[in-house]
Amino acid sequence: MEIALLHALTQLTTAAEDGGGFHAPTIGEFFPPIVLFAGTPFEMNRIMIIRFLVMLVLLLFVVVGTRSLKVVPTRGSSLIEFPFNFVRNNIAYEILGEKDGRRFLPLITTIFFVVIGMNITSVIPFLNIAGTSVIGLPLVLAVISWGAFIYAGLKKHPGAFIKNSLFPPGVPKVLYLIVTPIEFFSTFILRPVTLTLRLTMNMLVGHLLLVLFFSATWFFFFQQGPNLFSVFGVGTLVFGFAFTLFELFVAALQAYIFALLTAVYLQLSLADEH
Repeated sequence: MEIALLHALTQLTTAAEDGGGFHAPTIGEFFPPIVLFAGTPFEMNRIMIIRFLVMLVLLLFVVVGTRSLKVVPTRGSSLIEFPFNFVRNNIAYEILGEKDGRRFLPLITTIFFVVIGMNITSVIPFLNIAGTSVIGLPLVLAVISWGAFIYAGLKKHPGAFIKNSLFPPGVPKVLYLIVTPIEFFSTFILRPVTLTLRLTMNMLVGHLLLVLFFSATWFFFFQQGPNLFSVFGVGTLVFGFAFTLFELFVAALQAYIFALLTAVYLQLSLADEH
């Protein structure tokens, strides 16, 4: 079996090198050609169009879905209310408490819905790529989260937020030579960077793996012709569908983590220790 698998992988590699039917996924897929408004400041490629479609769907979901909510929810309205209640109760109120949670709930809810909406497009037919798989959008969301963290801290502790962030109380003064650069890097640089890279890399790698599995399936079934190695197409197809379900889980998980970390950073900036 190991020899047969090695031979099959060798065939895939050879086909790619010879310009055959199998085409391995590349980073170039995340930089598709311009399809609208080429040569203008508003030029758009496939990923930009997907982002606009997601935002339109989210707006329709919020406006139409919440327009006829009732005190006693119906089955349909319960499904619509569930994600809103989840963000409110399990993220905002759980981390920030009811007072501050209500204050920052619009921000946290928006981040959650934008991230999960953009992530899910990675498994939607004819879209097949996440709006968050290119670093621009995750970076914007991370900067918004980081900006809210700075804003909340400065507003509640205007004279002590920056000082206590860089010079934690109770640390011997001589150690500030070591502690202060670490605190500056971890608090003001590393947080937005990790938010950005965590989301981008998860969706980028997920797309590459899905394309790899289904491209290999197509190659084994239709390019190789019926032979012994077609059985590997069954394996890649099974892995492809399994990973599609896993990608849905990752899409929701990354939205939860991004919203949760935003709430955690806000809680840290509002803490009385500052």
